[in-house]
Amino acid sequence: MKKRTMYAGDVTAINIDQTVTLMGWVKKRRSLGNLIFVDLRDRAGIVQLVFSADFDQDALDQANNLRSEYVIEATGVVKARKPEAINKNMKTGEIEIEVQELTVLNKSKTPVFEIEDGITASEDTKLKYRYLDLRRPEMQKALMTRSQIIMSTNRYFDENGFLYIETPDLTKSTPEGARDYLVPSRVYPGSFYALPQSPQLFKQLLMGAGYDRYFQIAKCFRDEDLRGDRQPEFTQIDMETSFLSAEEIQEITEGLIVRVMKEVKGIDVPQPFRRIKWQDAMDRFGSDKPDLRFGMELQDAAPFVKDAGFKVFDNALANGGQVKAIVLPGAAQKYSRKMIDKQADYIKRFGAHGLAWLKVEDGKVSGPIAKFFAESTELVNGLGAKAGDMIMFIADRKKVVADTLGYLRTYYGKDLGLIDENRYEFAWVVDWPLFEFDEGDQHWVAAHHPFTMPNEEDVHLLDTDPHSAHAQSYDIILNGYELGGGSIRIHTREIQEKMLKALDFTPERAEEQFGFLLQALDYGFPPHGGLAIGLDRFAMLLTGKSNIRDVIAFPKNSNATEPMTHAPQPVEANQLQPLGIEVTPEAEAEIEAEAEDKPKD
Repeated sequence: MKKRTMYAGDVTAINIDQTVTLMGWVKKRRSLGNLIFVDLRDRAGIVQLVFSADFDQDALDQANNLRSEYVIEATGVVKARKPEAINKNMKTGEIEIEVQELTVLNKSKTPVFEIEDGITASEDTKLKYRYLDLRRPEMQKALMTRSQIIMSTNRYFDENGFLYIETPDLTKSTPEGARDYLVPSRVYPGSFYALPQSPQLFKQLLMGAGYDRYFQIAKCFRDEDLRGDRQPEFTQIDMETSFLSAEEIQEITEGLIVRVMKEVKGIDVPQPFRRIKWQDAMDRFGSDKPDLRFGMELQDAAPFVKDAGFKVFDNALANGGQVKAIVLPGAAQKYSRKMIDKQADYIKRFGAHGLAWLKVEDGKVSGPIAKFFAESTELVNGLGAKAGDMIMFIADRKKVVADTLGYLRTYYGKDLGLIDENRYEFAWVVDWPLFEFDEGDQHWVAAHHPFTMPNEEDVHLLDTDPHSAHAQSYDIILNGYELGGGSIRIHTREIQEKMLKALDFTPERAEEQFGFLLQALDYGFPPHGGLAIGLDRFAMLLTGKSNIRDVIAFPKNSNATEPMTHAPQPVEANQLQPLGIEVTPEAEAEIEAEAEDKPKD
């Protein structure tokens, strides 16, 4: 095998008359008898190879046997294409390679799907043959973008005095919100390590140890239900600092974002980023991670509907709830009642009991509740609606109103084409509540995590009214996604114990779970804070994807399984015995049933 002189996709007109050796995969072969054209693909792109008896008869004979995805080595001379043959849509479209020597390095079966963008194969098929899927240009570009983000991040933090320090992947199980992935110990049967949900406690301990600027590209694990921007194992850009304020940490983070956007996308992002208080975000957008690329904000409709006599609105207001609305510009003729009813059914998942709406037409309104608004001028003008617009109302508890209208705003913003997909709108969401109420489990939880410092003026509330306290925490958002989040951390034992008590930890349980941290806080911990950015989500947004699986080399599917290796899998009993673990008969029956259902390779 010869030495490759360059990538196929990098050969251009400046290489004309040079002899090059290229290696890659056959994308396509076209035979015209004594003239054969082959598209050669590698990670840099595609170049056209030309085989003819005029260049080399042996190479021509071998080219007759080439098929898609054969791996080849080709040596030849770079030549300019004839003017009529130039392909302006290809980086290499001005040239071709007159091949003088061809070596087949490996043959290939016919791929189960075409190695090209936009294929219609199912997700599980693509994941089962991920090594083929990853050959597709769009997948290679996505992973290259991810790599660029990492390299840019490493350079930035190094230039700003940060130390790269790795934290353990086998650690203690501590409550951080999601379920842990547990690893049994052979040496200590019945005991378990946990894979880290984040490096949170370790990076705080590093601050106590005097490493005042830390960062890491950290792998994290959470056993939770999956969705498009969530995986069981994910990667975050993790950083922590000592002796810096929240504003200074945000400034460092903005510098990182600006650097990455310039180096990866060639985009200049203006600073400082917009800052929005959490309550304002919820009131105006119904979300703590609003998409700021369009308007259509939530509006308080109560002043205009309270005397209309519509019982749904009246009851919501009488019970301390809200009536809020969004105005859909130019939507009156776009959406039929059937289409709206579909959304009314969908929003039940947010706790909404119904969706009221009006269409604005030539100074009057129409729709199911129009009879209550015969005199609609004040309502229409008050909400800023115009002829041809549509108004949607939600009347319910505050959280239900925010969640429902927040979803509807995003859905209709996309559907009405109000969003500039080429725009990147970063912002900070600040002044978060310290706690939030988990309606599923019916108890209070930390809005960020249990190690977040309250605002200085709210520290006393930990003793009297903890759920009214606000936190020194901050999220950075991008185009409707939480890109990252952080906070100033608690650095004294006294405040940390009060925080845990407010979360219903007994002193004994607090010591059991976090004794190592509480003890460390007794030994001169500095004020500190940090932030973590979701690398997978960042890469997804910069590549225009809608699922983080498209920017992870070997992800899990929506069922948290890996179709290529079939992980997770049962293991032999002799592997479990030293761990003191037995599979129950019920679990064995379930495993056998699943094995029966699985398609055979």
